[in-house]
Amino acid sequence: MLSMSEALFRIKGDTARFLDPALLRRVCAEVGVASRRRLLTPVVTTHLFVRQVLEGNVAVPALRRVAKLSFADSSYCAARRRLPLAFFVRLNAAVLDRCRAVGDARTLWHGHRVFLLDGSSFSMPDTPQLRAEFGQSGQQAEGCGFPTAHLLAQFDAHTGYLTHAIPAPLRTHDLADVAFTHRGLRGGDVVAGDRAFCSYAHLALLQERGVFSLFRAHQRLIISFRARRAHRPSGRKPKRHDAGVPRSHFVRRLGRRDQLVEYFKPATRPSRLSRAEYDGLPASVVARELRVKVHAPGGRVNELTLVTTLLDPDRYPREVLARLYERRWQAEVNLRHLKQTLGMDVLRCGTWRGVWKELLVFVIVYNLVRRVMLEAAQRQAVAPDRISFADALRWLRAARRGEPLPELTVNPRRPGRVEPRAVKRRPKPYKLLNQPRAVLRKKLLHQSASPPKVAA
Repeated sequence: MLSMSEALFRIKGDTARFLDPALLRRVCAEVGVASRRRLLTPVVTTHLFVRQVLEGNVAVPALRRVAKLSFADSSYCAARRRLPLAFFVRLNAAVLDRCRAVGDARTLWHGHRVFLLDGSSFSMPDTPQLRAEFGQSGQQAEGCGFPTAHLLAQFDAHTGYLTHAIPAPLRTHDLADVAFTHRGLRGGDVVAGDRAFCSYAHLALLQERGVFSLFRAHQRLIISFRARRAHRPSGRKPKRHDAGVPRSHFVRRLGRRDQLVEYFKPATRPSRLSRAEYDGLPASVVARELRVKVHAPGGRVNELTLVTTLLDPDRYPREVLARLYERRWQAEVNLRHLKQTLGMDVLRCGTWRGVWKELLVFVIVYNLVRRVMLEAAQRQAVAPDRISFADALRWLRAARRGEPLPELTVNPRRPGRVEPRAVKRRPKPYKLLNQPRAVLRKKLLHQSASPPKVAA
């Protein structure tokens, strides 16, 4: 039998800097994972799991070839099941802390840390447990689609680190689990997101933590920059002449299409908040509304209306806030790296616990790639998002521990570049699966068993 050190030498590369055996044993002790003498110890299993995802979430036979170890598929799956979900949760937090240990003054925007929120989705195998847990698209007949999970993600705006990744059933609003992303935020941080995150409750919850917000105004929010405008009093039932009247109270004009307003707590409690949580929210919140022109060729909008609690117009001019909100698009790019470059768009596990574990390992690998990008950016004197994610991933796959980091590919700045949202490569001309596979299989067998018809 191979010793543990020999087994680890075969599968670990540069990732061992952040996943050393001492850390893994400490996490095992914290969650009460015991180990006996075997090849697939928790340390070896964790490195195999990370290597599997790093190589593109390959199948177990391919993982054996990469690791050059001999183990059965069932043994590896059993070893992964023996590691509890709490182990991966704590390991993810520990790896993120290690990745963020080296500070960089450029991570701050006007003295603030900035985090980006966005929602996405990923699919998984079609099993009864996963269908019951996550659901599937309503556009597909039962048995003809795959379970799909909603994903809420929070990224560090400068480093790109994925600080929170929360799966939920497909039909879950982005705001349903947003309170979990508040953990780890501290006073003075800034959270930016699209219109889905712009609600009174979210603004108030962030303000209670001393966290600033910058969101695109929700499409149902009535905003008027007309001087001395009226507003509809909170709690009053809407009347016919209230159409188009804002609910916010005008406070002060800061400039053209830039104003301070007071939002009042709605009478209806959001279902995602308990009665105690909702009662604890303040009666009103002062926010800043501003509208800016967008000069992006090919863009879908010509102007943006933003809502923020960064109220000082001298410290945070409207043009500065507009440029900060433009960085929110980086969350979309980060999700593309996570789902397409790494391959997290489709997971492989057949149970909800397995899906959680697999997701957390993807987050660990993603953050390790981001750490490589940050090191390369500091050495090559460019912004971290200029470093090619794919090139950093390629190096991390092949690197051995202690191997010096070479210069990585730097993506050029391409302002004004536009691409149509269209697919050039045509799909194969097969019919869509509109009935369960077992039903169609029976039809094919019935057709093959029927005698051929003879023309008269």
